[in-house]
Amino acid sequence: MQENISNTAENMYKLAENLWSYNRSITGDGVRKTLSAIKKIIPDLQIVEVPSGKKVFNWVVPQEWVVRSAYIKTPDGRKICDFEKNNLHLVGYSSPINTCISLKELKKKLYSLPEMPEAIPYLTSYYKKQWGFCISEKEKDSLPEGDYEVYIDSEFIEGSLTYGEILVKGNIDKEVFMSTYICHPSMANNELSGICVTTFLAKYLTERKDLRYSYRIIFIPETIGSITYLSQNLEILKSNVIAGYNITCVGDDRNFSYLPSRNGNTLSDYVAKHVLLHEVGDYISYEWRDRGSDERQYCWPGIDLPIASMMRTKYGKYKEYHTSLDALGSVVTPKGLLGAYNIYCAALHIIERNCYPVVTTLCEPFLSRWNLYPELGNKVGVADARLLIDILSWCDGKNSVLDIADRCKCYAIKVIDNLEIAAKAGLVNLDKKRLYNN
Repeated sequence: MQENISNTAENMYKLAENLWSYNRSITGDGVRKTLSAIKKIIPDLQIVEVPSGKKVFNWVVPQEWVVRSAYIKTPDGRKICDFEKNNLHLVGYSSPINTCISLKELKKKLYSLPEMPEAIPYLTSYYKKQWGFCISEKEKDSLPEGDYEVYIDSEFIEGSLTYGEILVKGNIDKEVFMSTYICHPSMANNELSGICVTTFLAKYLTERKDLRYSYRIIFIPETIGSITYLSQNLEILKSNVIAGYNITCVGDDRNFSYLPSRNGNTLSDYVAKHVLLHEVGDYISYEWRDRGSDERQYCWPGIDLPIASMMRTKYGKYKEYHTSLDALGSVVTPKGLLGAYNIYCAALHIIERNCYPVVTTLCEPFLSRWNLYPELGNKVGVADARLLIDILSWCDGKNSVLDIADRCKCYAIKVIDNLEIAAKAGLVNLDKKRLYNN
């Protein structure tokens, strides 16, 4: 049912290219355009508007930010920091202004990175009204003395915060929760990678007909979006969610990394570490204190959802982070996106198949009776006779698939494959009614 894997890589990258120019922020049409593009791929996506001024826990949904134009004109009439050419030039949520100021005064409102002279930084001022422009250090150093025209055509309106949600129903109501954010303009790994991988995971899940769990997938503005969503859905999330992931920074092909939930001992954590160990081997493991995305909200005391993260290179840990250098092609590649997609598919497969199997025979089964013991060699299909016996020896209804994989020192997917062969032979009952944490 899963589409050709090379097509998945190409289509994820193509989606990133299509979304690149949209001016995403925590509110506004850039978010809506992004969600509309996602909806073309997953038509069942529901788009929700939450009005400005609505109280969400101890926060308030902000006014909507609308930008029509922004630029600076040099003394000789050249346009620089033109929002139409690169939306990173304008500090997010900048107030409107139309004035003429000296270079000395202008530089107080210009933000650059001396250590990265070619890069345009990404900055926002969501909750304090001010204005500013971002510029490369190289261009800032070249500005001549004189008077500069500063123009920002923006406004704040009583609009809404927009997010997208899809619930893919499985055989039971218990849910796996996945979240990604849609609020950064023109950055590839720190924004578009999460959107693209999550979109195609959702597409894959909607095409499956044999799901055990239901899957709740949301596309939200970071922080205020997750807080808003939790304020509206906390009861059902706490009742139903048994595992989940915050999906971010999954597009480069440099590293793999893992960030735990606050408690670090959830099904999400066990599966993430297991998959990364067996699929990747060498990955970077972070601690809860290294958090920085929406896991901060999902795992907050009183919320306590089992949310972890599997990333490529973690946010804040690659030099291009929050700059114009976080680009498609140079940082995010089809190979990088596909690697993360495959890791998450493996994790979801294990969560789906994790159960507490119970062997049906007294003493070891006579495998030859079921044509599972080879006359020559040691393999029949995916079943290794010795490994199969080892696996069955732990099928006492007290050990989950993950427990058995750890005890047998092998990949859970291999355990699943062997158990399915044994189940067809009637050697084991796969108790899929029991959840991992029951």
